[in-house]
Amino acid sequence: MSERWIDQVVVVAAAGVVDMITAPDLEEAIKGALAKSPQGVVVDLTDVEFLASAGMGVLVAAHDAAPEGVTIRIVAEGPATSRPLKLVGIADIVPMHATLDEALAAFSA
Repeated sequence: MSERWIDQVVVVAAAGVVDMITAPDLEEAIKGALAKSPQGVVVDLTDVEFLASAGMGVLVAAHDAAPEGVTIRIVAEGPATSRPLKLVGIADIVPMHATLDEALAAFSA
C-alpha cells in the first residue's frame, strides 16, 4: 500500500492481490489516512489484479466509518476490480471512477 496527498485528498493505492491476507493492510492504510483529517480519500485499485470479497468488505467498512463530510472514492477499471464492485453493488454505495484524475476532479465539482 502507498499513500500520497494531493491537496487535501489522500490517495491510498493498492497493488497486486487484495484478499483475506492483504485486506487488513488496506484497512489499516485507509484508517491511517482517515485519522489525518483529509477532505477525502481515494482508494486507487488501478494496479490490483484480484479483488476478493475481503477487500470489498474493507471498502464498505471504510465508507461507513468515514467521518461526516469526508468522502471515500474508488478508482477501479476493468474486470479484476470494477466488475466485481458493480456486481455486488458496492459501486452503488461508494463513488467509483475509472481514473485517478476523474476521482480527484469529483472533489472539486
